[in-house]
Amino acid sequence: MQEKVSPNGYDFSTFTINTHTSTEEQHRLQEIMFALGLSNGYKFYVGGKDGWVLTPSEDYSHWSHRNRFQVNDTLYFKYPKGKDSVVEVSEEEYNTCNTTHPITSLSDGDSLFVLSRSGPFFFVSGNSENCLKGQKLAVNVMSTAHHSRSPRQPSPSPSPTLSPVAWSSPAPSPGVVLSDSEALAPASEPAKARNSASLVGPGMVSLGLVLVVFIRSMV
Repeated sequence: MQEKVSPNGYDFSTFTINTHTSTEEQHRLQEIMFALGLSNGYKFYVGGKDGWVLTPSEDYSHWSHRNRFQVNDTLYFKYPKGKDSVVEVSEEEYNTCNTTHPITSLSDGDSLFVLSRSGPFFFVSGNSENCLKGQKLAVNVMSTAHHSRSPRQPSPSPSPTLSPVAWSSPAPSPGVVLSDSEALAPASEPAKARNSASLVGPGMVSLGLVLVVFIRSMV
């Protein structure tokens, strides 16, 4: 199951303001909250419950095409520290499993990678032999214009994927990698199948501070 859930239960669409403020001030506060909501993204568990492994139960190409990625979404790679790694590479190096010129290298075993722009991203195992056997991932992040018109739901299962990937992309630029201190611990395994994505983002963290400052200004 590849659902997207909000572990903290926030829902901006049903939020109400219980302060004695003017209508104009309430509108301003709602605009702030709406902007904060847009800054949030989903956290995708790469490979689902299997994580970043050589032989996942679902092919990484199929997993990638079943999901829709947008700017500020986060990829979570889970793998044995010291035995594997994740390397962001160019499209050409992705197709040839060349890891000699990495854009970004991750090796802590619990790696978070923020998709900070639209367009394609390419990842391979730091072990080139594993990459040649299929341990690699390509995701395509939708543009902002597409983001505003498209519903937030997994894309339908595609026909068998051809290799190598033929996406055309500009000069690669690294995404944002979160350090161990910034990385959130993975969600606990529920009784049912583990969800592959959850709602996270800096907007939820700063929401409390914004509300406190705004309400104090009304006193």
